[in-house]
Amino acid sequence: MYTVFRILFAVAALLVLLVACQHVRHSDSAALPPRPEGALRLATWNVHYILLIRPQGRWGLSGWEERKDPMDRTFRALDADIVAFQEMESFSRGSDGSVNLARDWLLGNNAGYAAAASGDWRSFPSTQPIFYRAARFDLLDQGWFFFSDTPDVIYSRTFDGGYPAFASWARFEDRGSGAVFRVINVHFDASSRENRQRSADLVAREVAPWIDAGEAVLLLGDLNALHGSRLHRTLEATGVRFPRVPGATYHLDRGLHLFGAIDHVGLSDGIEELGDPMVVRDRNGGVWASDHYPVVMDLGVAPRDTMQGALR
Repeated sequence: MYTVFRILFAVAALLVLLVACQHVRHSDSAALPPRPEGALRLATWNVHYILLIRPQGRWGLSGWEERKDPMDRTFRALDADIVAFQEMESFSRGSDGSVNLARDWLLGNNAGYAAAASGDWRSFPSTQPIFYRAARFDLLDQGWFFFSDTPDVIYSRTFDGGYPAFASWARFEDRGSGAVFRVINVHFDASSRENRQRSADLVAREVAPWIDAGEAVLLLGDLNALHGSRLHRTLEATGVRFPRVPGATYHLDRGLHLFGAIDHVGLSDGIEELGDPMVVRDRNGGVWASDHYPVVMDLGVAPRDTMQGALR
């Protein structure tokens, strides 16, 4: 009986993988629809860290050399005005955080962009930058808080003592429309449900005063949770809504779509949805740039003089 069970389990697992593979779409990101006139195109993308201590391997230096051109091509094809990145870090034992290969590579190849939510590693964690079109937006302010009992202490460990995790944020003004909005970029713990929930509770406490003051807020990133989760409900209680992202955003670095989206975009009042969220399932040159797909959405942000109670 045990042997029969193992055979049935193996067959079932194979069927799941076959079905998943049939749903892999190596889509051409150039197929993204043109943005509506005046729209803000926003994206979130977990690009996977780089291990400087590994000369070889998918997530080591040799893997980075293979991934960096596909990453740049995908980034350009997004044609986004603002992109929030997670896991944009390069580290080794004892590294001081001053090296960030992916950030510097993309900025060096895309002169029209600048990095917000980034700075000197000693006072500002630089692994969750928010890229923005420097000609369109003015950066008004930026900051961070860590998912810990001491959120204002940089690099403080998470609630259960795990690896430090945090939210980065930046406040922008659109030079053309005068719209002012804040982007919060998060990456919740993949392994600890308690850490994820306590992190969401903290984000809700931080975000609520901004929304209550009339700010337009965009909350995005890798929540490591499916749409409709308790985490989403916690954040929705502050006035943030989450349009459903179609299909998978994490593909196990194999193009496998085994479950729904874990990368999301949250919107407060004052932000108009000009289209549904889009997932860019690219494999440039036969190489995945990351184990996550970018999520893209076109939005309209009301000018601040039309936002009741907006900060001035």
